[in-house]
Amino acid sequence: MHLSLCRRARLVHPLSFAILFISLPRRVCGCCGPLRPRYKRLVDNIFPEDPKDGLVKSDMEKLTFYAVSAPEKLDRIGAYLAERLSRDVVRHRYGYVVIAMEALDQLLMACHSQSIKPFVESFLHMVAKLLESREPDLQVLGTNSFVKFANIEEDTPSYHRRYDFFVSQFSAMCHSTHEDSETRSRIRVAGIKGLQGVVRKTVNDELQAIIWEPQHMDKLIPSMLFNMQDNEDSERAGEENPASLAESCFRELLGRAAYGNMNNAVHPVLVHLDNHRLWDPNDFAVPCFRIIMYSIQAQHSHHVIQQVLSHLDTHSKNTPRVRAGIVQVLLETVAIAAKGSIGPTVLEVFNTLLKHLRMSVDFELGDGSRRNSASSLSSTRTKESEERIVQNAIIQTIGFFGGNLPDYQRAEVMMFIMGKVPVYGTPCHTLDTVKIGHQGTKRIQTMLLSSLIMVTSGFKCKTMCAGLPVAFLEPLCSISLMEDSELRQLVLEILHNIIDRHDNRAKLRGIRIIPNVAALKIKREKISKQDVVFMKKHGQQIYRHIYLGCKEEDNVQKNFELLFTALALITIELANEEVMIDLMRLSIALQDMALANEENMPMFIRCGIMALVAAYLNFLSQMIANPPFCQHVSKVIEMRNLDAPYLLPEHVFREKCVLPDSLDRDDVGLYFQTADLAEALSVPGYNVERLAIPYIPQVTDEDRLSRRKSFVDTISLQVDILSNSLPDQSQLAEEITFETLKKAIDTTGLEEQERERRRQVMEKFQKAPFEEIAAHCESKANMLHDRLAQIFELTIRPPPSPSGTVTVTSGHAQYQSVPVYEMKFPDLCVY
Repeated sequence: MHLSLCRRARLVHPLSFAILFISLPRRVCGCCGPLRPRYKRLVDNIFPEDPKDGLVKSDMEKLTFYAVSAPEKLDRIGAYLAERLSRDVVRHRYGYVVIAMEALDQLLMACHSQSIKPFVESFLHMVAKLLESREPDLQVLGTNSFVKFANIEEDTPSYHRRYDFFVSQFSAMCHSTHEDSETRSRIRVAGIKGLQGVVRKTVNDELQAIIWEPQHMDKLIPSMLFNMQDNEDSERAGEENPASLAESCFRELLGRAAYGNMNNAVHPVLVHLDNHRLWDPNDFAVPCFRIIMYSIQAQHSHHVIQQVLSHLDTHSKNTPRVRAGIVQVLLETVAIAAKGSIGPTVLEVFNTLLKHLRMSVDFELGDGSRRNSASSLSSTRTKESEERIVQNAIIQTIGFFGGNLPDYQRAEVMMFIMGKVPVYGTPCHTLDTVKIGHQGTKRIQTMLLSSLIMVTSGFKCKTMCAGLPVAFLEPLCSISLMEDSELRQLVLEILHNIIDRHDNRAKLRGIRIIPNVAALKIKREKISKQDVVFMKKHGQQIYRHIYLGCKEEDNVQKNFELLFTALALITIELANEEVMIDLMRLSIALQDMALANEENMPMFIRCGIMALVAAYLNFLSQMIANPPFCQHVSKVIEMRNLDAPYLLPEHVFREKCVLPDSLDRDDVGLYFQTADLAEALSVPGYNVERLAIPYIPQVTDEDRLSRRKSFVDTISLQVDILSNSLPDQSQLAEEITFETLKKAIDTTGLEEQERERRRQVMEKFQKAPFEEIAAHCESKANMLHDRLAQIFELTIRPPPSPSGTVTVTSGHAQYQSVPVYEMKFPDLCVY
């Protein structure tokens, strides 16, 4: 009605229009009031005259009903509210700011239509205004509103909305340094909640995958870690504690990480630990990665391990303590990952760790001249002790990781580690033993074998062929021939772990005369056919190494204890009647070796061997449960107790045991006799005739691999018997050229050819019929005699002379004269 009156007044006269306007009622005074849009009037009505009165609820209900009824007006309502809020923020009218945000929150919760998208832009603009202010209350207010918005599930994704500003602003709030501790905690908690809201709003939206980009993760992750590390308000509980809230947000973020986002999520963690120097000590790094491993999905564990391995490579030249801290973190990650799926990174983990183990040994040993200088002696000792920390951490990681793997993967790891153990005379492509010398090589051997002990601990192979394949057994036995008692001890412990499949080793610990083996309650099963085949193939090889290991001059009590345990475990796990006979032959051979003393062994070693034989035969006799056998063994032990206690383990290994000057071989009662053992075992099942055959260790080429110093190894003579006759001088003459010398110097492949030739010979003698082998040996012998006769004829016969030579034909001496023109003189004598 008022608008119609105005139009009529304009048609009459301008002055009459003014008079008419003045005469209108007071409530429409000011032409702009009645002409304002309805949404503005509804928005204005929710603000009271005094901000302390709060939001006008009745008018807020009208505004909400209007927004729901006319959703196309939402964008205008939001823009107008944003305008008012910006004006109130500038004028420091914070009461109206609170009312505006409350109204926005209610509108957000009430409207769920498609038209909410433009309204959200105005809402986020207002939240940004609050976060930009320097007032902590406004920042907290804006954060709380954003968190409520983040919990709203939108029907359709947003194609254009970005949260870069909010990530930066919330991250800055997480690092608040406000003077007041209470206010500082409030701001940090608000920042963490804001980041949590950003994560919840974006991670489930495929169009917001940009949140996982490095520029955002480099702000999100360090902000959370900073609060987890700086736990000032440990008394606070729940969401009021920044540390606990940050940890909860961190777990939630990692739990939502997809396959392709793991690297971007883990890399900022490593960078943060580097920047804040948290590897040494690693009190925060270890629990941090424990949280990571338990938060991510199990199939993504190998991503974390790869990241840590790469980081270890990056810090390969850093201080030992830093590297040790990273290795300990790796230990934590692989310990958790080994219980689940770690994918293809198993061998990569071991390869990297072995590489750093070698580098640590290099750093520890360093340059020889530098180590020998007196000026750097103290610093060198400190460096060596710190490198030992790195090495122990690596060994612990290798062993713990391998020990938690399933058996089928553990067997592969055992082969992999054994392939890295440097053995003299065999190629090792990973560990160059030339640069680190004998001491460094021994260190690496000791550490790798120690890790193998941890890997094989608890290993239960179904068949011994799977636990001790040829590629693993041969280098292991080669190391057992080293002239180092510690290495031999480690090898025996590895054998114990693999052979002992029923956990009997603890019952056999220590070398002693066991009075009642049945009381030990040894667990035992019938030997399988596969194990019988294994002992037929490799039993002699194992016996040989036990035989040779007993006579080493540097043996100590622990060596004999481990040898006794090895013999006992073989008896329990792998022994049938044939193997038991071989073990008896081995025992008698050890006794004869100690008595004969052809190698001038110390008296302690000889008595130790005697004690070992007594302890083992006592154990074996009770395992067989043959009364005559037990009586003979008990009788010898009683005689030794009376006349020669130094031949028993309870006495010889005492500190103050008096040893004799010699062993009396004629005193038959002190020694085990083959005839008595054969008579005791003359029962069905035992081949007593084999017991009478003395045990002689096989001759193999393993002594060459073990770096034993002997005259045979130093001077090697080889005679190749050729089927052809001696070639003429014309065939022997060869033009010496550069290529000829090059071929002569180049010996690549000769070792492999020699090994292959030996293998073929052994295979031929194992599989060929006896008649064929006998004929072959006879022909070889005839060829050898013929060749020797030719050699003697050439060397012993005097040179031809014109005066003639004497030859014996059919017992008659004849003189043969050689003309000068038929004699062949050397070229240098002809001119």
